[in-house]
Amino acid sequence: MKNMNIIKLTEENLLTEHICCAISSKSTAKGVEAKKEWLSKRFKDGLRFIKFDVKGKVFIEYIPAENAWVPVDAEGYIFINCFWVSGSFKGKGYGKRLLAECEEDARSQGYKGVVLIVGNKKKPFLSDKAFMLHDGYEVCDTCDPYFELMVKNFDQRTTTPSFKQSAKSGMGDGVRGIDIFYTEQCPFTVPYIKLLEPIIQASSYPVRCHRIETKEAAQNHFSPVTTYSLFVDGKFYTNEILTADKLNKLIETVRG
Repeated sequence: MKNMNIIKLTEENLLTEHICCAISSKSTAKGVEAKKEWLSKRFKDGLRFIKFDVKGKVFIEYIPAENAWVPVDAEGYIFINCFWVSGSFKGKGYGKRLLAECEEDARSQGYKGVVLIVGNKKKPFLSDKAFMLHDGYEVCDTCDPYFELMVKNFDQRTTTPSFKQSAKSGMGDGVRGIDIFYTEQCPFTVPYIKLLEPIIQASSYPVRCHRIETKEAAQNHFSPVTTYSLFVDGKFYTNEILTADKLNKLIETVRG
């Protein structure tokens, strides 16, 4: 690991560097393009994207919580958008190194600590709770059906971060159908939403897709996760990005 270089994405190298998570998938080219455009607009908000110089998923992305696209009250903290170490890179200390880089950056800028969203058990597109617990993070708030907010406080006298009430309320009663909300923060959302279009057009059951376009809308969303969240009749169902087959099966299930 000592010989592995860390690369920080910037406006200058964003177009030439890969963004790790969709590196091997030609089918997500449009999504990668959208993700890079989204990143380029967030650098001014303090976003950092740090990765190892390898052809793999070994990176961490974080931003000041007040600028994060999530419904979380954590002013004065750093929020981890995404933290991913996969495959052959696991168990070699890369994750600890990336997390240490994030925490050192947060301390140097005078932040109170670091927060992130996990699942109460392993879930797709969420960081590993067990890893964070081992590194000194603790659960500071929960949100049905399985979301947890974790924090590492640099000063125990600070206020405790929490989910906003909007994240716990759902869309409300009286909504019929399937609603999918997404942002371009994840390179998989745009191409997979595109694949759902024929299913949606052919379905007699209402299915609606909504792109979250602003930080303000994301910070008042109906679920803790804004990159992709699916609701059935106004109630949160999953943050897993659905394939066309999975959407078909869901429509059959809820239509009865």
